[in-house]
Amino acid sequence: MYSFYPGRWTTISSLLFALTCISSSTVRASATPAASVAATYSLTTSTAFPFPTATLDVKDTNSFISSGWSLSKGRVQNGANLSEFVADPFPNSPVPVNGDSSTSSGPVFQVTYPAGSFNNDTGGAQFISLWNSTSPFQSIMVSYEIAFDTGFNFVKGGKLPGVRGGPSLTGCSGGKEADGTTCFSSRLMWRTEGEAEVYAYIPETNNLCDESGIICNSDFGVSVDRGAFTFPTGQWSRVTQLVQLNDPNSSNGFIALYFNDILAIQQGGLQIRTSSAVDANAFFFSTFFGGHDDSWATPVTTHTYFRNIELWGSSQQSTQTSSAPTSRSTEWGWIVLVSVFVFFCGIELV
Repeated sequence: MYSFYPGRWTTISSLLFALTCISSSTVRASATPAASVAATYSLTTSTAFPFPTATLDVKDTNSFISSGWSLSKGRVQNGANLSEFVADPFPNSPVPVNGDSSTSSGPVFQVTYPAGSFNNDTGGAQFISLWNSTSPFQSIMVSYEIAFDTGFNFVKGGKLPGVRGGPSLTGCSGGKEADGTTCFSSRLMWRTEGEAEVYAYIPETNNLCDESGIICNSDFGVSVDRGAFTFPTGQWSRVTQLVQLNDPNSSNGFIALYFNDILAIQQGGLQIRTSSAVDANAFFFSTFFGGHDDSWATPVTTHTYFRNIELWGSSQQSTQTSSAPTSRSTEWGWIVLVSVFVFFCGIELV
């Protein structure tokens, strides 16, 4: 039920009140668990990454994930000495989703960023988990839960895991540009104060860089909708990223990102590939501060934590109509709008 203060209404109060009611109702109804997203996009194949039942030291952690997580070359590429399974540091701060039952009492995967580190050679961890490589996917989705140390200093930014594809396992990251014929990658980034974005190595075609919400860097990846939401610290959150490849001759690729089961970013009209040799076949675990110089470095040793890593895949590519890039019908935007209306219009939810 709503109550309001008459003195604070303007002549457009009725419109604002109606929009607030509709918006809040929409937000409540729009929370979409990863399994439901998978069903919507016909992602019928899935797998969950195994986690140990007890904590493991660095050596045993590497043995566990090398044998159980289908790592490319059978090993962690970077940061093997900075990863281990530890007790959950935030057992009383689960993902803030009503009715969520994904909490776990088991160990979580900890990644360490030593003080002064700013790339994947000096901090964090990076590896590729190949999946279904004999029958390549045309659509892929990853979901995982992440927590940052309490008071985590985000500095200027850093990378977070996502997905990748194509025959090249060394391109499409670290400044190695995507030309559409050998690979793509789509990770997340945190920026200053924890602002989030999709960070993709994809061809900058179809006037992509002219789009609102797109930031292109000729030497690195494409930032999609920077600041769409903000990562908290000392708290578990869930991210779910969907990538649907385009027809190689069209710009109908699609990327969507859900934060705590609410759609936060979506970008269509993408030419992720120009060759059918590029498919979607891997989980790209990649996390570090940076950035290419020490202005991105963490001033103190700090950590992130991961759990409940799941993948979904489909042989069906995007069926969207080829068009200019289209983006951002973000439900998080509705949440901000509703909050503003509630504050300024004096609506009190009772």
